[in-house]
Amino acid sequence: MDENTEIIRNYYNEMVEHEWARIAGRPEFLLTRRFLARYARPGDRVLDIGGGPGRYALYLAERGCDVTLFDLSGENVRFASEQARERNLPLRAVTGDARAVDRAFEPQQFDHILLMGPMYHLLEEADRIQAVEAALKLLKPGGVIFVSFISTFAGVIYEMTRAPECMTWTVPVEVEFRDCVLGQKSFAGDAFTKAFFIAQQEVLPFMARFPLEKLHLLGQEGILSPCEDNIMSQPPEVVSAWLDFAEKLCEREELLSWAEHLMYIGRKMACKSRENSV
Repeated sequence: MDENTEIIRNYYNEMVEHEWARIAGRPEFLLTRRFLARYARPGDRVLDIGGGPGRYALYLAERGCDVTLFDLSGENVRFASEQARERNLPLRAVTGDARAVDRAFEPQQFDHILLMGPMYHLLEEADRIQAVEAALKLLKPGGVIFVSFISTFAGVIYEMTRAPECMTWTVPVEVEFRDCVLGQKSFAGDAFTKAFFIAQQEVLPFMARFPLEKLHLLGQEGILSPCEDNIMSQPPEVVSAWLDFAEKLCEREELLSWAEHLMYIGRKMACKSRENSV
């Protein structure tokens, strides 16, 4: 295991409870569930790669899907398994590296694959390509893959809402990050842990190299991220109205920078070409 992978694994081993609570009842989780529900049906086989402590895996298991969680963190896997037992839900949970997930399962056996964590932490493009290719080997032709990225604007939104003083810092990593945002470039390096933040305009060119039909590119928080705390503190009917509104806007290209997480949803094409087959 390389040094960066060890750092990331240790981070998530120590942050299980935080990660479990982080998206609970928040727009990222609530809006993403709506898109998962458009495709996942009871009985479908789902592989959740990098699914952390299991929020999405358990949601899909509750919907009657046959779900397997695959995560780098042994503590995440343990926690998700305990949550499944408490809820009397069937869930397989396995520890491993997303870049080698194709070695853990038989090919083309899953109807849907979630790749909603590994892209946050694979700093080298070659590793990100390897992770997507490994996942696609396990996806049935016609199956749907959900790939999430952290946007560079996630850092901007965080600093605006949580730590505005960061804009005055002159430490090299902060300067480099701001330069990437201004130059419309992705950033890879030190953040909350070793992390990769993608420039919005790089998502589609990256995903275009794979044999996928694009279904959606959306902001997982929609337009709500900058005002999330205010919106989510409102009465339920107000929250629901804003979620409905955000869902209608979440695929607008000009509004993607309002979100912290960007999700590409694609359908695997049957491909006979040796160059493109995965």
